[in-house]
Amino acid sequence: MLLPGLGLLQDDFPDPALKIWTVGPDERAELRPGVRVPTELFLGEMGDAPEEPGAHATMPPRRTGGNLDTRHIIKGSVTYFPVQVPGALFSIGDGHLAQGDGEVCGTAIEAPLTVTVKISLRKGRSIPGVQFVTNGPTTSKSDGMGYYVTTAEGPDLQVGAERSVRYMIDHLESEHGLSRTDAYMLCSVAGDLKISVPVLGESHTSLVAFYMPHSVFIG
Repeated sequence: MLLPGLGLLQDDFPDPALKIWTVGPDERAELRPGVRVPTELFLGEMGDAPEEPGAHATMPPRRTGGNLDTRHIIKGSVTYFPVQVPGALFSIGDGHLAQGDGEVCGTAIEAPLTVTVKISLRKGRSIPGVQFVTNGPTTSKSDGMGYYVTTAEGPDLQVGAERSVRYMIDHLESEHGLSRTDAYMLCSVAGDLKISVPVLGESHTSLVAFYMPHSVFIG
């Protein structure tokens, strides 16, 4: 789904678009014939209430949680949240069937999910922000066949992120015949945005990479 004003390339994609995904018996969601994304369920929103009084939007990430959108916090993971108000006031939601690191178009494969969580209080421990422990490698079902990777260098990480995703969209258009809208959605639900080199040294140059797994094209 594309929403005006949301996403890494919101100026490139000003018009709304909606994709209804169908999940097959092999637990893959089909973008179109020959392009299918492995699903791995997780929740994008979770956290405690912040200490500042008043109403708070759920969209931004905060010290106490919020819009985490971290695909590695899946079944079996343990997540720690700072508690800033009496009772913590924990909340959870935003079900996802699949998402790449970065969720670059602003949405994943969104879905209603029913979940069971266990909540415990760790007394005597203080942490500066959300921390979590995974129950296995931080690699998804799609990693086994390798990736096609686009990169962008420069002094600004935000610009590098935008350029690396644009280069991947160009690649998906030319090599796989996707429309730009479908390519952007695929980047959000299956591709991973990574900082390969932060802004370092006298050159003040960073390198941002965008990974697309080959396995989504196996049909």
